[in-house]
Amino acid sequence: MLAGPGITDGYWQKTEETANAVKNGRFFTGDVAKIDAQGWCYIVDRKKDLINVSGYKVWPRDVEDVLYQHPAVKEAAVVGVPDEYRGETVKAFVALVDDQKDKVTPAELISFCKQKMAAFKYPRIVEIIDEVPKTLTGKFLRRQLR
Repeated sequence: MLAGPGITDGYWQKTEETANAVKNGRFFTGDVAKIDAQGWCYIVDRKKDLINVSGYKVWPRDVEDVLYQHPAVKEAAVVGVPDEYRGETVKAFVALVDDQKDKVTPAELISFCKQKMAAFKYPRIVEIIDEVPKTLTGKFLRRQLR
C-alpha cells in the first residue's frame, strides 16, 4: 500500500481496476513484500499470483526457488491452473539448460520437488518449454502461461 502526493489517482480509463486498487487515497499495488531485521524491503511475489490448493496457499516463488535448485533448470515459472478436486493445482513451465534438453523429464522434476517441499506445494504438472515468455522488462508473462 502506498500513499503520498506522487502516487497515481488510478488507471487510465479502467474504472473497475482503479476501484480495486485505490481506496481512501491509498494505492494497493498487489505486491507481497517482507522487511528484514535491518529494515530492507523485499518484493517477494504478487497477490494475484497466489495459488489456492484445497485451501492451502502456495506462492509461485516458493516452488520456482525449489525448481531452480535442479541443475538442469534454466528458467521456471509457476502458475495455478483449474483443478476439479483441489480448486487449483500447481503447474510449472520449465526451460532447461541446453545440454539437458531431452535428458530430463517432467516426472523427474516433479519427483525432485516432491522430495523438497510440502505435499500441497509441489507441482502436479510440469511442462517443458524452450523459453518462458517474458515482458520487455524480463518479467514472466504468467497470464499468458495460464
